[in-house]
Amino acid sequence: MKNHFIFWLLISFMLVSYSQTSYPTDYLSKDFHKERRDALRKKMPPNSVAVFFANPVRNRANDVDYVYHQDPNFYYLTGYKEPNVALLIFSEAQRGSLEEGDYNEMLFVQEKNKVAEMWTGARLGIEGAIKKLGFSTVKNAKDFMSFSKRFSDFDLVLFNEFEDDYRNSKRNDADLYDLINSLKASVGYLSSEEVAEKQGLYETIKATDIEENINVLHQIGLAFEKNPRLRADKVISQYYSADNDAIRKEIRETIIKIEAAPEKKNYDTKKLTRFMAELREIKTTEELVLLKKAVRISAQGQIEVMKAMHPEMSETEIQGIHEYVYKKYGSEYEGYPSIVGAGNNGCVLHYIENSKMKVENDLVLMDLGAEYHGYTADVTRTIPANGKFSKEQLAIYELVYQAQEAGIAACTVGAKFWSSHIAAQKVINEGLVKLGIIAKGTKHQYFPHGTSHYIGLDVHDSGTYGTLKENSVITVEPGIYIPDNSDCDKKWWGIAVRIEDDILITSNGPVNLSEEAPRKASEIEKLMKQKSALDDFKLPKLD
Repeated sequence: MKNHFIFWLLISFMLVSYSQTSYPTDYLSKDFHKERRDALRKKMPPNSVAVFFANPVRNRANDVDYVYHQDPNFYYLTGYKEPNVALLIFSEAQRGSLEEGDYNEMLFVQEKNKVAEMWTGARLGIEGAIKKLGFSTVKNAKDFMSFSKRFSDFDLVLFNEFEDDYRNSKRNDADLYDLINSLKASVGYLSSEEVAEKQGLYETIKATDIEENINVLHQIGLAFEKNPRLRADKVISQYYSADNDAIRKEIRETIIKIEAAPEKKNYDTKKLTRFMAELREIKTTEELVLLKKAVRISAQGQIEVMKAMHPEMSETEIQGIHEYVYKKYGSEYEGYPSIVGAGNNGCVLHYIENSKMKVENDLVLMDLGAEYHGYTADVTRTIPANGKFSKEQLAIYELVYQAQEAGIAACTVGAKFWSSHIAAQKVINEGLVKLGIIAKGTKHQYFPHGTSHYIGLDVHDSGTYGTLKENSVITVEPGIYIPDNSDCDKKWWGIAVRIEDDILITSNGPVNLSEEAPRKASEIEKLMKQKSALDDFKLPKLD
């Protein structure tokens, strides 16, 4: 009996252990997210509140949506991955009810719903957000509408400018559309287009004779129908509902006074963007663990493709190998649409069709990055499909390589952000002259883009773009692109080379996080001779 009990105890332990390890356990901790909220709070002005919204759900076609991806700022501050939610961070503690106590932040989450969860998966709900995310004050999203009425109590309400790319779901009365419109109504927010429309109505009201008033009222009515938020403007609404000319005359005088001393707003759409850029620019130790893994996964993808590449491959097949490696290592997504361009296709900087059926003997430019737990790499290699650089291909490749070396060397703490670009550009310009592709001093489009950008939760991550700071991670990616029919010798046509690596800025100099993927031409050619695990992978032909 004792042995029987021990046996089942061991089985139970194994099942518990399995259930605990069958999902990733290396996400950012709730302590990380809390520390980031505290860091933001220190930057906020007194008596202010910062408002964040989740990303919208974006429709792909008919009733099919794209795979949901959380807004990077929202994820950075919360770890929450669901849509239709809002976050408030207060500069000082707020007095709550006896039941909820004082609070300095408040998360509004999707309400638990058994039917919805059967279709789209479990929701954290209030209890889950408290337990898993570490928030103490959590409410359902629908409660945001009533709380937003209190925004007038603050000296400043901080939020980012809206892109207006969200839909109004008829099945959800507390979706992103409702949450954002609630904020807009509370603070009297109007977009730049709406402000222009309001000013146009002001001018029309001022310039209108009494006899033409019926036309003005019609114009205002159309504006209200098109944009109900304009009704929040008291001056226009009062004019629209005025029942005599004396009131209308007073309103015209009011408009003149408003224009002389514009009404002050208690909201700002710029400061929060800057605060978040300052925070996200410098990566914490916890972030670097995930970002380095994303970079190494991406480098391994480049390595496997170098071994598997042959002229009969299609661009799509090459893309598939990269992305298979990503999934094999646990990467959830690609950080951006994969770019695989053979020959002249590589001259299109953001070529994502990847539709060429055979890469033949062209150079193949491969710009891809794995996203691991939200953090995105960005690694580019350019290799000869047949395993051997031609004379012209090698000349351009070596020039780009030397430019990248110069750009990486310039990535030092305190250097101006664009130092790497200036260094790389100088090498490329001088090299193109030596190769006879351009005349000295000639302006050209063979290197049309910048050399660096931050990476992190976005592939083009937030940052100040001032001076380079320790523990920032940036790309260094010079390139030369010579499209067909360029104004140079035909032997250069269709050659496109970009080499891109992810560089950690440290006090001891730049560290190349993606160095595992060979960059030197000789090392690439050597690796391409190795056998690939995919060499024997054959599928039956389909008619």
